Amino acid sequence: MVAAAANTGTAFDHAYQRWMQEHLRTAKGERRRKLLEGLSFAENLFVRQWWEAFGNFDHLHPQYEIRDFKDGVRFIDFAYIHAGVRLCIEIDPFGTHAPRNLSRWDYDDGLDRHNDLVLDEWRVLRFSLDQLKEKPRKCQQKLQQCLGKWGAVRDPSLPQHPIDQAIVNLLRTTDNALSPSDIARILGWSNSTIARRLRQLLSLQYVTAGNEEQIRKTKYRFNHSGNKNRK
Repeated sequence: MVAAAANTGTAFDHAYQRWMQEHLRTAKGERRRKLLEGLSFAENLFVRQWWEAFGNFDHLHPQYEIRDFKDGVRFIDFAYIHAGVRLCIEIDPFGTHAPRNLSRWDYDDGLDRHNDLVLDEWRVLRFSLDQLKEKPRKCQQKLQQCLGKWGAVRDPSLPQHPIDQAIVNLLRTTDNALSPSDIARILGWSNSTIARRLRQLLSLQYVTAGNEEQIRKTKYRFNHSGNKNRK
Protein backbone atom coordinates (compact mmCIF):
# COMPACT_ATOMS: atom_id res chain seq x y z
CA MET A 1 0.00 0.00 0.00
CA VAL A 2 2.91 2.37 0.57
CA ALA A 3 3.88 2.15 -3.09
CA ALA A 4 0.27 2.71 -4.18
CA ALA A 5 0.01 5.75 -1.93
CA ALA A 6 3.25 7.13 -3.33
CA ASN A 7 2.05 6.71 -6.91
CA THR A 8 -1.31 8.28 -6.10
CA GLY A 9 0.53 11.16 -4.48
CA THR A 10 2.63 11.67 -7.60
CA ALA A 11 -0.48 11.77 -9.80
CA PHE A 12 -2.09 14.19 -7.36
CA ASP A 13 0.98 16.45 -7.26
CA HIS A 14 1.20 16.70 -11.04
CA ALA A 15 -2.52 17.39 -11.41
CA TYR A 16 -2.43 19.94 -8.59
CA GLN A 17 0.46 21.85 -10.15
CA ARG A 18 -1.23 21.96 -13.56
CA TRP A 19 -4.49 23.09 -11.97
CA MET A 20 -2.91 25.91 -9.97
CA GLN A 21 -0.76 27.08 -12.88
CA GLU A 22 -3.82 27.31 -15.10
CA HIS A 23 -5.67 29.48 -12.59
CA LEU A 24 -2.61 31.65 -12.00
CA ARG A 25 -2.32 32.17 -15.74
CA THR A 26 -5.81 33.70 -15.94
CA ALA A 27 -6.06 35.35 -12.49
CA LYS A 28 -5.60 39.07 -12.01
CA GLY A 29 -5.37 41.57 -9.19
CA GLU A 30 -6.30 40.44 -5.69
CA ARG A 31 -7.21 36.91 -6.77
CA ARG A 32 -3.77 36.40 -8.30
CA ARG A 33 -2.16 37.70 -5.12
CA LYS A 34 -4.17 35.25 -3.02
CA LEU A 35 -3.26 32.34 -5.28
CA LEU A 36 0.43 33.26 -5.18
CA GLU A 37 0.26 33.21 -1.36
CA GLY A 38 -0.85 29.58 -1.60
CA LEU A 39 -3.72 27.68 -0.10
CA SER A 40 -4.06 27.33 3.66
CA PHE A 41 -3.50 24.04 5.48
CA ALA A 42 -7.27 23.45 5.72
CA GLU A 43 -7.79 24.33 2.05
CA ASN A 44 -5.06 21.92 0.99
CA LEU A 45 -6.74 19.18 3.01
CA PHE A 46 -9.95 19.87 1.13
CA VAL A 47 -8.16 19.74 -2.24
CA ARG A 48 -6.82 16.32 -1.31
CA GLN A 49 -10.34 15.11 -0.41
CA TRP A 50 -11.68 16.45 -3.71
CA TRP A 51 -9.01 14.53 -5.60
CA GLU A 52 -9.79 11.34 -3.70
CA ALA A 53 -13.49 11.80 -4.50
CA PHE A 54 -13.21 12.61 -8.23
CA GLY A 55 -9.65 12.05 -9.46
CA ASN A 56 -9.48 15.44 -11.18
CA PHE A 57 -9.92 19.18 -10.59
CA ASP A 58 -12.20 19.85 -13.56
CA HIS A 59 -14.45 22.91 -13.08
CA LEU A 60 -13.08 23.60 -9.57
CA HIS A 61 -11.88 27.20 -9.03
CA PRO A 62 -9.79 28.22 -5.98
CA GLN A 63 -10.22 31.71 -4.48
CA TYR A 64 -13.11 32.51 -6.79
CA GLU A 65 -14.04 36.19 -7.08
CA ILE A 66 -17.69 37.24 -6.93
CA ARG A 67 -19.64 40.48 -6.64
CA ASP A 68 -22.09 40.86 -3.77
CA PHE A 69 -25.35 42.82 -3.78
CA LYS A 70 -23.54 45.94 -2.55
CA ASP A 71 -21.28 45.73 -5.63
CA GLY A 72 -18.36 44.76 -3.44
CA VAL A 73 -15.80 42.06 -4.20
CA ARG A 74 -15.72 38.88 -2.15
CA PHE A 75 -13.72 35.68 -2.49
CA ILE A 76 -15.04 32.20 -1.82
CA ASP A 77 -12.60 29.41 -1.00
CA PHE A 78 -13.66 27.17 -3.90
CA ALA A 79 -16.27 27.38 -6.62
CA TYR A 80 -17.45 24.43 -8.70
CA ILE A 81 -19.21 25.62 -11.85
CA HIS A 82 -20.49 23.06 -14.33
CA ALA A 83 -23.66 21.78 -15.98
CA GLY A 84 -25.78 24.61 -14.63
CA VAL A 85 -24.58 24.10 -11.05
CA ARG A 86 -22.81 26.87 -9.14
CA LEU A 87 -21.45 25.48 -5.90
CA CYS A 88 -19.65 27.53 -3.26
CA ILE A 89 -17.42 25.49 -0.94
CA GLU A 90 -16.20 27.19 2.23
CA ILE A 91 -13.53 25.78 4.54
CA ASP A 92 -13.51 26.72 8.24
CA PRO A 93 -9.83 26.74 9.32
CA PHE A 94 -10.77 26.79 13.00
CA GLY A 95 -12.33 23.35 13.04
CA THR A 96 -15.65 22.88 14.76
CA HIS A 97 -15.07 25.70 17.23
CA ALA A 98 -15.51 29.34 16.18
CA PRO A 99 -12.60 31.65 17.07
CA ARG A 100 -13.10 33.41 20.40
CA ASN A 101 -12.15 36.81 18.98
CA LEU A 102 -14.89 36.73 16.33
CA SER A 103 -16.70 40.07 16.59
CA ARG A 104 -20.43 40.55 16.24
CA TRP A 105 -19.75 42.51 13.04
CA ASP A 106 -17.69 39.65 11.57
CA TYR A 107 -20.36 37.12 12.53
CA ASP A 108 -23.14 39.20 10.93
CA ASP A 109 -20.99 39.79 7.83
CA GLY A 110 -20.51 36.05 7.47
CA LEU A 111 -24.27 35.55 7.57
CA ASP A 112 -24.76 38.30 4.98
CA ARG A 113 -22.16 36.65 2.77
CA HIS A 114 -23.94 33.29 3.01
CA ASN A 115 -27.38 34.78 2.38
CA ASP A 116 -26.15 36.78 -0.61
CA LEU A 117 -24.79 33.61 -2.18
CA VAL A 118 -28.10 31.80 -1.68
CA LEU A 119 -30.07 34.76 -3.11
CA ASP A 120 -27.78 34.71 -6.13
CA GLU A 121 -28.67 31.02 -6.59
CA TRP A 122 -25.41 29.52 -5.41
CA ARG A 123 -25.47 26.20 -3.59
CA VAL A 124 -23.28 26.23 -0.49
CA LEU A 125 -21.30 23.48 1.25
CA ARG A 126 -19.19 24.07 4.34
CA PHE A 127 -16.48 21.84 5.82
CA SER A 128 -14.55 22.31 9.04
CA LEU A 129 -10.88 21.52 9.59
CA ASP A 130 -11.88 18.82 12.07
CA GLN A 131 -14.13 17.15 9.49
CA LEU A 132 -11.43 17.16 6.83
CA LYS A 133 -8.82 15.75 9.24
CA GLU A 134 -10.91 13.20 11.14
CA LYS A 135 -13.65 12.18 8.69
CA PRO A 136 -12.10 12.45 5.20
CA ARG A 137 -14.15 9.64 3.67
CA LYS A 138 -17.39 11.23 4.90
CA CYS A 139 -16.37 14.53 3.27
CA GLN A 140 -15.62 12.74 0.00
CA GLN A 141 -18.97 10.95 0.08
CA LYS A 142 -20.80 14.22 0.78
CA LEU A 143 -19.20 15.82 -2.28
CA GLN A 144 -20.01 12.83 -4.46
CA GLN A 145 -23.60 12.68 -3.22
CA CYS A 146 -24.22 16.41 -3.71
CA LEU A 147 -22.78 16.70 -7.19
CA GLY A 148 -24.44 13.45 -8.23
CA LYS A 149 -27.82 14.61 -6.89
CA TRP A 150 -27.56 17.97 -8.63
CA GLY A 151 -26.55 16.36 -11.93
CA ALA A 152 -23.16 18.04 -12.09
CA VAL A 153 -21.12 14.84 -12.42
CA ARG A 154 -22.59 12.35 -14.84
CA ASP A 155 -19.72 10.60 -16.54
CA PRO A 156 -21.24 8.03 -18.96
CA SER A 157 -18.07 5.96 -18.68
CA LEU A 158 -18.71 5.38 -14.95
CA PRO A 159 -21.12 2.86 -13.41
CA GLN A 160 -24.26 4.20 -11.75
CA HIS A 161 -23.94 2.57 -8.32
CA PRO A 162 -22.15 4.96 -5.87
CA ILE A 163 -19.91 2.22 -4.44
CA ASP A 164 -18.97 1.13 -7.96
CA GLN A 165 -18.17 4.74 -8.84
CA ALA A 166 -15.93 5.07 -5.78
CA ILE A 167 -14.07 1.85 -6.66
CA VAL A 168 -13.56 2.88 -10.29
CA ASN A 169 -12.44 6.40 -9.33
CA LEU A 170 -9.92 4.93 -6.87
CA LEU A 171 -8.47 2.50 -9.42
CA ARG A 172 -8.31 5.21 -12.08
CA THR A 173 -6.15 7.41 -9.84
CA THR A 174 -3.54 4.84 -8.78
CA ASP A 175 -0.92 3.10 -10.89
CA ASN A 176 -0.76 -0.01 -8.69
CA ALA A 177 -3.21 -2.90 -8.68
CA LEU A 178 -5.20 -3.12 -5.43
CA SER A 179 -6.69 -6.10 -3.62
CA PRO A 180 -10.31 -6.11 -2.36
CA SER A 181 -9.05 -5.67 1.21
CA ASP A 182 -6.93 -2.66 0.10
CA ILE A 183 -9.97 -1.09 -1.55
CA ALA A 184 -12.22 -1.83 1.43
CA ARG A 185 -9.75 -0.24 3.83
CA ILE A 186 -9.32 2.91 1.72
CA LEU A 187 -13.02 3.43 0.98
CA GLY A 188 -14.36 2.39 4.37
CA TRP A 189 -16.68 -0.41 3.23
CA SER A 190 -16.64 -4.08 4.25
CA ASN A 191 -14.50 -6.65 2.42
CA SER A 192 -17.60 -8.64 1.44
CA THR A 193 -19.29 -5.58 -0.06
CA ILE A 194 -16.22 -4.65 -2.08
CA ALA A 195 -15.72 -8.23 -3.28
CA ARG A 196 -19.35 -8.40 -4.40
CA ARG A 197 -19.16 -5.08 -6.25
CA LEU A 198 -15.86 -6.10 -7.89
CA ARG A 199 -17.53 -9.19 -9.37
CA GLN A 200 -20.10 -6.90 -11.00
CA LEU A 201 -17.45 -4.45 -12.23
CA LEU A 202 -15.41 -7.33 -13.61
CA SER A 203 -18.36 -8.67 -15.58
CA LEU A 204 -19.01 -5.17 -16.99
CA GLN A 205 -15.32 -4.76 -17.91
CA TYR A 206 -14.72 -1.74 -15.69
CA VAL A 207 -11.83 -3.55 -13.98
CA THR A 208 -9.38 -6.29 -14.83
CA ALA A 209 -8.16 -9.02 -12.50
CA GLY A 210 -5.27 -11.45 -12.36
CA ASN A 211 -7.35 -14.42 -11.26
CA GLU A 212 -11.13 -14.30 -11.43
CA GLU A 213 -11.57 -17.52 -9.43
CA GLN A 214 -9.83 -16.19 -6.31
CA ILE A 215 -11.50 -12.81 -6.03
CA ARG A 216 -10.45 -12.21 -2.41
CA LYS A 217 -6.78 -12.80 -3.21
CA THR A 218 -6.30 -11.24 -6.62
CA LYS A 219 -5.62 -7.59 -7.35
CA TYR A 220 -7.48 -5.24 -9.64
CA ARG A 221 -6.76 -2.40 -12.03
CA PHE A 222 -8.95 0.01 -13.94
CA ASN A 223 -9.73 -1.44 -17.38
CA HIS A 224 -8.86 1.31 -19.87
CA SER A 225 -9.68 -0.83 -22.92
CA GLY A 226 -13.03 -1.78 -21.44
CA ASN A 227 -13.77 1.91 -20.90
CA LYS A 228 -13.21 2.59 -24.62
CA ASN A 229 -15.53 -0.27 -25.60
CA ARG A 230 -18.38 1.22 -23.57
CA LYS A 231 -18.28 4.63 -25.26
